Amino acid sequence: MDAYLLDWANLLLRWAHVITAIAWIGSSFYFVFLDNSLTPPTAPDLVGKGVDGELWAVHGGGFYHPQKYLVAPRQMPEHLHWFYWESYSTWLTGFGLFTVLYLFNAGTFLVDKSVHDWSAGAAIAASLGFLVACWFVYDVICRAFGRKKHGDLIVGVLLFSFVVFAAWLACQLFAGRAAFLLVGAMLATTMSANVFVWIIPGQRKVVAQLQAGEDVDPIYGWRAKQRSVHNTYFTLPVLIAMLSNHYGWLYQGPHNWLVLVLLMLAGALIRHSFVARHKALVQGRRVPWEHAAVGTATVLALAFWLAPPPMSAADRLAASQPATFAEVQAVIQQRCVLCHNAQLQQKNVALHTPELIHEHAQQIYQQAAVLKNMPLNNATQITDRERALIKHWFETGAAPN
Repeated sequence: MDAYLLDWANLLLRWAHVITAIAWIGSSFYFVFLDNSLTPPTAPDLVGKGVDGELWAVHGGGFYHPQKYLVAPRQMPEHLHWFYWESYSTWLTGFGLFTVLYLFNAGTFLVDKSVHDWSAGAAIAASLGFLVACWFVYDVICRAFGRKKHGDLIVGVLLFSFVVFAAWLACQLFAGRAAFLLVGAMLATTMSANVFVWIIPGQRKVVAQLQAGEDVDPIYGWRAKQRSVHNTYFTLPVLIAMLSNHYGWLYQGPHNWLVLVLLMLAGALIRHSFVARHKALVQGRRVPWEHAAVGTATVLALAFWLAPPPMSAADRLAASQPATFAEVQAVIQQRCVLCHNAQLQQKNVALHTPELIHEHAQQIYQQAAVLKNMPLNNATQITDRERALIKHWFETGAAPN
């Protein structure tokens, strides 16, 4: 019953996390597009009101005319919408999901003793330390170098170097799937901390200064803009890190940290291409699609690098022969039944009888042969030949004998 309730918590938290993440990333993408697409107003009434940029758009059968004021309008509006619940809700649901799936099952999901032999408690403490350390290091880098000459470049290089190190370290300490998720989670934590620590407090101080009739300190706007730009570059790397941990063939290799770094780099390059596109269209310049091209080429190179090697002559001969149920059952008995039996049924799946194996044949095929997610962390050391045997058996009809 406890496992069943945890599965429900997992499902509902995952659902809420996806919903709030869509809201957060969607609003973030929209405002980045807006900032880079505004043009100076020409209408005297807009210039007189202090409007710095405007955009006409059509959507859903209506026309929209968003306007941006440099610092703030001359008179604060009575109703002001703040964008922060999307960020906070995304982080809270994500951390809840991480707690239910990984922290409550740290010995299974965080620890892979073939990678690093340590206790579940130590792995939990280290995983939480990753989240805190990333924010601390990132914030120090931004404050120390952000306003110096070539500050954006310096911050970018230092941050990229730190993420590479963190990805490498995570893959030396944690199970591959957990390492990929954890690197994504530490960047997502930094994104939400940017909103909580700098962006929203800075905006509140600006509003308070305007309401008090004081001169606005420009540092708040500069810092909020800096962190917002960083957040938009984090989005695609975070998403690919979160999604990629569902594919065992990505995180099970000896150079899994490099796979993760290249995937995130491809995401950042593709995101930059779209940011640069908005600016180029407004300025009448050529759209610099080369960044997206490099990102796409990186993904294609990864696909080529990770492609399974050609089968040996012996394996080809074995694959051409009918796979008997007895052979498949022997593999499942040795590699899978440890966690899927009458007493222990992970994910409510039991495989200790022939009838149950046939009932779950498609799941076995998907998880063990296609995605290579199971056995988790390959705890029972299933071989590629055994995965191929399951694959051949299912694809030739899952014969009962």
